[in-house]
Amino acid sequence: MLTTRPAKQIPLSQAAAIDWPQALGDAGYVAGPQLGQMVGLACAIPRPLLLEGPAGVGKTSLASAVAEVLGRTLVRLQCYEGIGAEQALYEWNYHKQFAALTADRAADVFSGEYLLERPLLRALTTPAVLLVDEIDRADEGFEALLLEFLGEYSITIPEWKSLSAEVAPVVLLTSNRTRPLSDALRRRCLFHRFDWPTEDQERAIVASHVQTLDPALVIQVVGAVRSMREWNLIKPPGVAETIDWATALSISGSHWKLDWALQTLGCVIKDVLDMEVAVQRLPGLFSGDT
Repeated sequence: MLTTRPAKQIPLSQAAAIDWPQALGDAGYVAGPQLGQMVGLACAIPRPLLLEGPAGVGKTSLASAVAEVLGRTLVRLQCYEGIGAEQALYEWNYHKQFAALTADRAADVFSGEYLLERPLLRALTTPAVLLVDEIDRADEGFEALLLEFLGEYSITIPEWKSLSAEVAPVVLLTSNRTRPLSDALRRRCLFHRFDWPTEDQERAIVASHVQTLDPALVIQVVGAVRSMREWNLIKPPGVAETIDWATALSISGSHWKLDWALQTLGCVIKDVLDMEVAVQRLPGLFSGDT
């Protein structure tokens, strides 16, 4: 995913002086002082920042906010099992090469004109915030490839030349801990562990995203979701689900009642076994017995 870079770009040499909790808040992201400090250090040193925690706590959306604060392009690499160099680094445009060689057998088809940039290469050619999302879904071989990239922020293209970043990218990696990451990767990164936000923080997050919802209803929705996280569910609802439920309540114009909550439970519960638990226990939230 690539987003447009804002016009005003802040040099990384000035990143340590930014009030990051305030700046991220202005970008619509609620962050505490510890996270703000780690983001500032990751920009100023610079070092990759590894973000771990439960799904839905805001790891991915942090990258968008950092890109907005710094005035940089956001480049996203979504990891998955089997991802390799062609999906992450670069690929040659074979059709264009073949057409060029058909027209002129002496044509030099190993140059930038025939190169297809993938996210890692793109992050070297433009001032960027690079999000390597769900690195734990990729295999160890891809980790090794990524280590080489993170070492010097450069890529060697054997058929052409080596490319290095004129401006170092700000790199954020996220992990849901579906598998252990290597010690080598961890040593190259700064680290921040996400926990669930406090109740006040979650209310602030929801209120900033669903500004049309009455504050009293924000309290009700947030309280209900936080109670659900104590139900030992397979997939506990994250902050994104809280926002979705609050949005549904706002646009439906309904009151916060059990019937409405049961009808819209799919906004926060995404597993059939969890749904059975939630249907049984949800009435307790409205009777005061959780």
